[in-house]
Parts: sequence; structure tokens; C-alpha cells
Amino acid sequence: QVQLMESGGGSVQAGGSLRLSCAAAGLTGSRYCMAWFRQAPGKEREPVATLSVIGGYARVPYYASSVEGRFTASQDNGLNTLALQMNNLKVEDTAVYYCAVGGWCGGMEYWGNGTLVTISS
Repeated sequence: QVQLMESGGGSVQAGGSLRLSCAAAGLTGSRYCMAWFRQAPGKEREPVATLSVIGGYARVPYYASSVEGRFTASQDNGLNTLALQMNNLKVEDTAVYYCAVGGWCGGMEYWGNGTLVTISS
């Protein structure tokens, strides 16, 4: 059983930065996908960044077009922590951000409880 714990959410003004972190416990194997999703009020949950780990090595992350160039996903402290550095934040980035893990990036199996990010103008 994989357990995910997000941290780092909060409130900032537009143009500011936040860094989210996701700690994964119970993660085994050398091939899996870690990802950040978000769900804005009244909208469906959408992927923000996905990162495949194959053979124990992290691949280049994939980003949604709405965040590319502003957000950076990376693994910290080994392969069990996924960070999301968010720069030049916009009001439309306001959402609950979720960390997820799955055997492949098209099928997330485990989800964190989410962390709220609020961007004010």
C-alpha cells in the first residue's frame, strides 16, 4: 500500500512562487509514474506534471501546456519524494493540488489528500 502526503500549499499573490512536496511511503519497484494533478473549483481534476521512473531512473517530466515554463517537477531526496516548484503563479492556478502514483502515467492508483493553493490578484 502506497501512502502519499503532500505539503507546501498556501496563499500567495500572482507572480509569486510556491513549492509543493509529496512524500511517498511504501513505494517499491523500479518502474512507476509519479504525478501532480489539480482540481480548481467547479472543474474536473487535470494533470499538471507527470514523471516516469523506469529502471530506477527518472525521465524528463511532462507538463500541461498551461504550466509549462513556469512549473518544474523533480524528485528530491531519492526517488520517493516528488516536488513541484511553481513560479510566476497566476490566479487561474488556484486549485487543490494532488500527488498521485501509478504503474504508468495513464493510470494513477494512489492519491494524496491534496493541498490547497490559492493565488490572489
